[in-house]
Amino acid sequence: MQAEEYNRRGKEMVDYITRYLTTIRERKVIPSPEVKPGYMRELLPDSAPAESEDWDRIFTDIEKIIMPGVVHWQSPHMHAYYPALTSWPSMLGDMLADAINNIGFTWASSPACTELEMNVMDWLCKALGLPSFFLHHHPDSTGGGILQGTVSESTLVALLAARKSRIQQVKRTESDGDLDDSVVNSRLVAYASDQAHSSVEKAGLISLVKIRFLPTDDCFSLRGDTLRRAIQEDRRRGLVPTMLCATLGTTGVCAFDDLSELGPVCAEEGLWLHVDAAYAGSAFICPELRGPLRGIEYADSFVFNPSKWMMVHFDCTAFWVKDKFKLQQTFSVDPIYLRHENSDQATDFMHWQIPLSRRFRSIKLWFVMRSFGLKNLQEHIRHVCNHSVSLPRGNDLTQELLRRLTQSGTMYLIPADIDRKRIIRFTVTSQLTTSEDILRDWAIIHKMAVELLAEKEVHHGKYF
Repeated sequence: MQAEEYNRRGKEMVDYITRYLTTIRERKVIPSPEVKPGYMRELLPDSAPAESEDWDRIFTDIEKIIMPGVVHWQSPHMHAYYPALTSWPSMLGDMLADAINNIGFTWASSPACTELEMNVMDWLCKALGLPSFFLHHHPDSTGGGILQGTVSESTLVALLAARKSRIQQVKRTESDGDLDDSVVNSRLVAYASDQAHSSVEKAGLISLVKIRFLPTDDCFSLRGDTLRRAIQEDRRRGLVPTMLCATLGTTGVCAFDDLSELGPVCAEEGLWLHVDAAYAGSAFICPELRGPLRGIEYADSFVFNPSKWMMVHFDCTAFWVKDKFKLQQTFSVDPIYLRHENSDQATDFMHWQIPLSRRFRSIKLWFVMRSFGLKNLQEHIRHVCNHSVSLPRGNDLTQELLRRLTQSGTMYLIPADIDRKRIIRFTVTSQLTTSEDILRDWAIIHKMAVELLAEKEVHHGKYF
């Protein structure tokens, strides 16, 4: 009886998901203005039900309670934040992983979980044209890749590993090892551009490592000379330069730091070079788009999100490290209940990350790469481009245009501030988006902008 129920209810949910995705154009991208913080409180009882409820009633409440408050990220008119794509192979992969529900902290806890992840990460490394020292299976490599939850988590992991390595080095060279770690930690400093993601700042707050944000050039790119001067200044102040987080594809305007200049500086000065290619990294599947990777051979770690642009849904963050032993010395614990007879030969990913438990994420990535193939994934990337829209007449007008566009419910956009100039980011985030959708949305933006400028000229005369 239970098997029959699984079968019937599973098909029912799959049918609902299919209808949702195939009719998503009919839904407004964002919730209506009536949806305010706390809206769901009135729709739910004060306490969980004491007795079981009928599934049909629960299923009905999806549209009644959940969907009114959903931002539809798969809508062709979703242009905010960044792509968060999905696909049927990806969803089926997670369905299988959820059914298996193993917790793959060690090789022994589920060998397939670890083995598939190692092999698929090598596939992905080669597909992006990354250095061979990031491969698990290469005779000259001491590195490898792991699937993390987010880029933010991976940046913290890289900073913690860089911190551990630098503290050990300072203690060896300055005091024969008798310096307290906290004393050395107080002198450490890491670097990023002033366009870097906020997760870099958060990683500094957690690790108690100072983060210095450096100015960029006219193309919002961090250059080698700027980093070198900052390192020299900090050394004179008694600080210990430790890591650079270089960004390939910044949040605001998708700018790229210059790895070809930054890499040699990091190598000369002994800094850990961490490369954050959060969503733009997917573009490196296309060989002709790998220009920003010049200098990647200097990287100690690299991270990007297949879950943003590569048809794999959240969460799925690909993180590679050049020296896996630096991760392991940072995160290794060895309780007897986690040891196994293959501990000396096998990879135990619990030593590569902050949490112990980990999901079987590699199945969905494996399904996607096999179902589409690299050629189709490359064509998907080439089909999509990103834009920024700004009004030439001041930040207030740009913000007002954004407010009106959001209030209309026709699309979803978010702002960014670039060198004190407010812009509206327009990002293609859905695999369903067509050229007609772009033209439709651009026409709405243009019409509202013209109307707004006309209003200002009527009320204030010529706005210039």
